[in-house]
Amino acid sequence: MMQNLPIIDLVIIAFYLLAMVLVGVWFSRKNKNAEQFTKAAGLIPGWAIGLSIYATFLSSNTFLGVPGKAFGSNWNSFVFSLSMPLAAWIAVKYFVPFYRSSGEVSAYTHLEHRFGPWARTYAVVCFLLTQLARMGSVFFGIALSLQALTGYSMEAIMLVTGICIIIYTVMGGIEAVIWTEVVQGVIKTLGAVLIIYLIVSNMPGGIPKIVEIGQTNSKFSLGSFAPDFTNSTFWVVLLYGFFINLNNFGMDQNYVQRYHTASSPREASKSVWLCVWIYLPASLLFFIIGACLFAYYEINPALIEPIKLQVAAERLGAAASSHDLSALAATLTPADYGDKVMPHFMVTKIPTGLIGLIVSAILSAAMSTISSGMNASATVFSVDIYQRYIRKDQDDKQTLRLLHVATVVFGLLGMGTGIMMIGVKSILDIWWQLSGIFAGGMLGLFLLGILNKHAGNSDAILATIVGILVIIWTSLSYLIPADYPYLKSTLHANMIIVVGTLTIYLVGTFAAYLRGKEGVVN
Repeated sequence: MMQNLPIIDLVIIAFYLLAMVLVGVWFSRKNKNAEQFTKAAGLIPGWAIGLSIYATFLSSNTFLGVPGKAFGSNWNSFVFSLSMPLAAWIAVKYFVPFYRSSGEVSAYTHLEHRFGPWARTYAVVCFLLTQLARMGSVFFGIALSLQALTGYSMEAIMLVTGICIIIYTVMGGIEAVIWTEVVQGVIKTLGAVLIIYLIVSNMPGGIPKIVEIGQTNSKFSLGSFAPDFTNSTFWVVLLYGFFINLNNFGMDQNYVQRYHTASSPREASKSVWLCVWIYLPASLLFFIIGACLFAYYEINPALIEPIKLQVAAERLGAAASSHDLSALAATLTPADYGDKVMPHFMVTKIPTGLIGLIVSAILSAAMSTISSGMNASATVFSVDIYQRYIRKDQDDKQTLRLLHVATVVFGLLGMGTGIMMIGVKSILDIWWQLSGIFAGGMLGLFLLGILNKHAGNSDAILATIVGILVIIWTSLSYLIPADYPYLKSTLHANMIIVVGTLTIYLVGTFAAYLRGKEGVVN
């Protein structure tokens, strides 16, 4: 497949993919029942779960999208990472003990107990849509990088990597997912350090010159501190990060399912904090990569011209004249081609042998997120959809077969979503926007059930309807004709999850208050 790469790099990449598949084969010996597939019998140590959660966070959206974002703008998106400790504190204090005491493998069973079957199903649909968006953006990110290295189509790259991921996830279950993510977390972190070293070693003037250029161009800025929610200010990203991380730690099946694999609540809580304290400095590495790449190509502007011409060709089409391509390329800003810069640097500047290691790191970034998403989606579909509405009396063998089939199906759907994303401008932007849309309603309903003991079923239904309408309006108001500016939302897209969550919680709380339901839960 990768004949454009030197043989040593092919061997390294092939060895890595084979090793991941063999991990699945190894753990398949234990995977004889559904509980082992979804909970690993609750015997995974907290440090391994923490590294696994960290690896899920550090997807190829981070590995490729963050350097591209930092190259094209600044470090504003790093505020997302700064919001994690507060969300983690709430999760450890309230959510981890709650899930461990309930014993339910699904994060959404509680919603049925609280408000009825509709609430559980609604949250599951939101979760599955979020997972498809996550897996799709990750598939797209890895294909974008490997296409630059191999020349093969993005569709073919997604298919090959997707098959490998499906094999080890289906065979190994959650235990294989966690232990491969432990390895992948280490590989991708070392890959980031290696990339920084290679950029700095190729940079005339070294680190001082990078800092100088970064300061001159405001590359290290965390964004405006003005109370402005229409642009990507510090506060907008902080609020977005807090709510999305609260959703991740509090009710995303990817993370909740890991709490059950721990040997004790204490180990589960330790895994959350370990993830946070590793992810904070690790994510900073990728912003440093973006700033370093910007400085490098600022010194060597001619080296970035091929990327600018490539983007111009994608916009104008293959039939465009060289004059038209050059004219459009001259107008492009770093934000227009940020996601393509790191793959371009890899192709042109990373030595033979090291490319294989870097590609393996990118593969690990993608595989960890996709495999956990497939396993979690299959678990939720099995527990919350199939066994709830279709067939309740499955034996363990039938349940395990269903989990295997569902894992394959969600893997294929994730690939399809990735193919649909081909051509988007920024991996990170599209992922943040889609996750905010799909997660907002789910998180708001969950917080209403947990924090307001007086809210009943009718209050939750009203709140959810209003919340969905608000989310639709804020997401699609750009389609409203310019003749009606007063009907448009001026909020930044990252505020969708904030507004959606608060709308559902506050409307439900106010409805419960008006109905005089103090002391009554129905």
